[in-house]
Amino acid sequence: MNQLKQIHANTLRNGTDFTKFLITKLLEFPDFIYAHKLFDFSPHRTVFLYNKFIQAYSIHGPYHRCLSLYTQMCLQRCTPNEHSYTFLFAACASLSAPHQGKMLHSRFVKSGFVYDAFALTALIDMYAKLGLLELARQQFNEMRNKDVPTWNSLVAGYARRGNMEAASELFAAMPARNVVSWTTMISGYSQNGKYRNALDLFLEMEKTKEVEPNEITIASVLPACANLGALKVGQRIEEYAKAKGYLKNMFVCNAILELYARCGSINRAKWFFDEIGRKRNLCSWNTMIMGLAIHGKWNEALELFYQMQREGTTPDDITFVGTLLACTHGGMVQKGREFFKCMKQKFYITPKLEHYGCMVDLLGRAGELQEAYNLIESMPLKPDSVIWGALLGACSFHGNVELAEKAAESLFELEPWNPGNYVILSNIYATAGRWDGVAELRKLMKGGQITKMAGHSLIEEGGQVHQFIVEDRSHPKSDEIYSLLGEVSTKMKLDITDDLDSMFEE
Repeated sequence: MNQLKQIHANTLRNGTDFTKFLITKLLEFPDFIYAHKLFDFSPHRTVFLYNKFIQAYSIHGPYHRCLSLYTQMCLQRCTPNEHSYTFLFAACASLSAPHQGKMLHSRFVKSGFVYDAFALTALIDMYAKLGLLELARQQFNEMRNKDVPTWNSLVAGYARRGNMEAASELFAAMPARNVVSWTTMISGYSQNGKYRNALDLFLEMEKTKEVEPNEITIASVLPACANLGALKVGQRIEEYAKAKGYLKNMFVCNAILELYARCGSINRAKWFFDEIGRKRNLCSWNTMIMGLAIHGKWNEALELFYQMQREGTTPDDITFVGTLLACTHGGMVQKGREFFKCMKQKFYITPKLEHYGCMVDLLGRAGELQEAYNLIESMPLKPDSVIWGALLGACSFHGNVELAEKAAESLFELEPWNPGNYVILSNIYATAGRWDGVAELRKLMKGGQITKMAGHSLIEEGGQVHQFIVEDRSHPKSDEIYSLLGEVSTKMKLDITDDLDSMFEE
């Protein structure tokens, strides 16, 4: 910075014009104030300089300054070029400004730059990010020469909106792919809860050896491993990330932490959390607190909650979900009430559905069913199926038929297709000797053609995750599996018979 000031001083003394060089360098920092002072006193405000400012603001913000500069350009009869529109489209996407985006598109067409690949890709990307996928697809179809970034923009647009089927079709049709293409799909599947698809595609990426996964790819696939319980695959990915030096990236570190916390390796998660050390951020603390709470280590979870504050990290709404879960697993009703109260009064965090759900679960498990029901009734938000489900489960445990009926009635409206709610209420009736209620529920299920879904299991073997459904033969090796299962079953029966014979002989 001092060198730039010295250069500026020399130009003033010598009368040389280094404005272009100085502004370019200043915007790399960026130092907008100093750059604007030079720009304001410049007698020649060229398209190049305007573009440099628009580009810098489109990256760093505030994004509305891009549009102000564009207006200023037009008023001073400085005609925007294809680069101007490329940066302006990016700014409109960041601003979530569809009206301005369409207006710029119209002027872009009139300008005659409609064959510039970079500007057209930016236009498609803008429409895709704004959720205007029909317009993005129209521009994509009309574009003559599409490069990989153009395809990636549209694929990302569909993935962002949860339309993974359309994204997958585009991905399959791509004439060439780069690491961004693969990562966009893996991330899209993972963020839309299609964890098996995400992991399968990552394994395919490894197999084809078309490109190498980068740190964003790793951070995208590890949550899929965590949700699938694919610990061995996740550990192999961790080794790859370590070898590549990706553990410097906190997104990767937090994804590894989540892997261990979700897959039952809570001690390994704690070790890794300590290894991260001072680099850990709020996400790290939340993941660890949640992991400890879910594994029943409620006292350690709460100690971590206090430790994070001592180290200067302020809790957020996700932190309090973890602390309330810890209270639930520890049976600490009064402590849970205190946390629920202090998150509003001390930290000014408005409770969300997740927090109410935790409180209903906490109170319900402790037998405080009426208090749990009153809390639901007093909620400023509309209760969802998770909250009513927590109350119904608690009623099942404590045998409260009256509140169970109220919870079930709401659940039947929210998710009429879910047979589990009918089954739980039926069991509550049966335990209470209310056989008329059992018969009525069976009639409702039969009339609504509601059937209990078949259970399934996920098993990790040989670096892959296999799904097995009850009495299912869709697996390619089902004949071998059932054959081996038969042998194991027969051997078990023989072993039991031998044990019984030995007992009688003794």
